[in-house]
Amino acid sequence: MKRKYDPATAIQRLEQFGEFGGVNPSITDSATYTFMTEQTMIDAFHGEAEGCFLYSRHWNPSNKYLADAIAAMEGTESAWVTASGMGAITTALLQLVNTGDHIITSVTTYGGTYAFLANYLKKFKIDVTFVNISDVESVRKAVRPNTRLIYTESMTNPMLQISNIPELAKIARARDIKLVVDNTFTPMIISPFKLGADIVVYSLTKFINGKNDAVAGAICASTDFINDISNVNDGTAMLLGPVLDPLRSSNILKNMGTLHIRMQKHSENAMYLARKFKELGLKMNYPGSPEHPDHELMKTIMNEEFGFGGMIAIDLGTAELATPFMELMQERKVGYHAVSLGYFKTLFSNSGRSTSSEVPKELQDEMGLSPGLIRFSVGLDHDIEASYKLIKSCLDDLKLI
Repeated sequence: MKRKYDPATAIQRLEQFGEFGGVNPSITDSATYTFMTEQTMIDAFHGEAEGCFLYSRHWNPSNKYLADAIAAMEGTESAWVTASGMGAITTALLQLVNTGDHIITSVTTYGGTYAFLANYLKKFKIDVTFVNISDVESVRKAVRPNTRLIYTESMTNPMLQISNIPELAKIARARDIKLVVDNTFTPMIISPFKLGADIVVYSLTKFINGKNDAVAGAICASTDFINDISNVNDGTAMLLGPVLDPLRSSNILKNMGTLHIRMQKHSENAMYLARKFKELGLKMNYPGSPEHPDHELMKTIMNEEFGFGGMIAIDLGTAELATPFMELMQERKVGYHAVSLGYFKTLFSNSGRSTSSEVPKELQDEMGLSPGLIRFSVGLDHDIEASYKLIKSCLDDLKLI
């Protein structure tokens, strides 16, 4: 097996001892920090006091531990953690663009991101071009003199397209623009920075934390970029204040130690269900299936030992068929009829009516988002065969197969 990058070992090799030698780093429950001299405080405000903490909106030791682990996983020089995934996305993008600038992005993207790009940025007169990210030539043609960045998701939500990050990186480098990649669906599976991305963003809420008990995000980038967003004078993170609570940082950090095992199990279970769904003749979308249009591309960019991920989509054609099926699956304890993903239980939702509802209906139709599409975040079920039998019983009883 060819290994492209080993994010799991990068995390495991970190030495982050607690204040008194604890195997877990201490939680720093302070908003502000003491300085022994006035000059050190002055230096801290100018970003010149190495190893000092100023105020928790700027940096917090617990957040720094988590940021260091995220950076190790991605292979970036540095990282910054935020209070949500959207906090990470908006902070990174707003740091890079100004009034009159232009962004290129995928038409298939998380609904909240779509709304920010299509609606919110208008007030700053920032123009956004939405393209089919699988058509690299359309990205190249969309570049303008005022283009500042290309934004995409490694695996798009909810259509599960795979972005050709190496080719997008070539376009970005040739025009001196930034490539920003959301890797929320594929932590460890894909390493965007190693493939040429400049900045990688995450919703830590999902697979990385894995327990749906915290909302958080992360920005992985160069030390210079992280210093820029945390600058006290004009840093987007410092001035907008999307700071993560240190207790949540500590909890998420501990969960990262098992992320590689969880991603392997999510992928294993999803592959099993994908094969079974195919046998049933369901209209199914899973990047691990050879029939997926981006299957071969994903094989060239993925870290193979973590599998093809835990996300599957099936299409029942209409919302009227999808709704009773999801309700019956929850009733029979397949999982939860809920948004989000990366939980240890299987989650399922009708994307067009939930996480992609911000996308106008005509655009949903254009991108091929069927009203009957159900997105599955496959859980860590120990007996995935039994779970499949429950799903099949729902399909049978509703005469969907």
